[in-house]
Amino acid sequence: MFGSPGTAYIYRSYGIHWCFNITCLPGSAVLLRAIEPTGGLHLMRERRGMDALRLLCSGPGKLCQALGIDITLDGRTLDQPPFTFRHQAPAGSLVAGPRIGITKAAEQPWRFGLKGSAFLSKRF
Repeated sequence: MFGSPGTAYIYRSYGIHWCFNITCLPGSAVLLRAIEPTGGLHLMRERRGMDALRLLCSGPGKLCQALGIDITLDGRTLDQPPFTFRHQAPAGSLVAGPRIGITKAAEQPWRFGLKGSAFLSKRF
């Protein structure tokens, strides 16, 4: 989390699954909790051992498993392979809400997503 902005910060959660964060300012990062899978679906389904599109990347560990993200990518910058990072305007309204899966500062509105998305790890 103390790398340059735009650096991958990968760690194990509960010793079970990988979590993918993008560093922002020193000592801060954004955890990617879920994405809407749109490309590479065959490989994602193979890695996850399932077909349900909505469930492929609907949680931090699921996202990493589907995308093949593990500790070997920790410290890599997002503007270099194997990452491809493209900015795209959101297809809907953004919503903010309290954090989930934690107890410390859980009330902070530091969780963001697309309103009504079926691909969230947990609905707002």
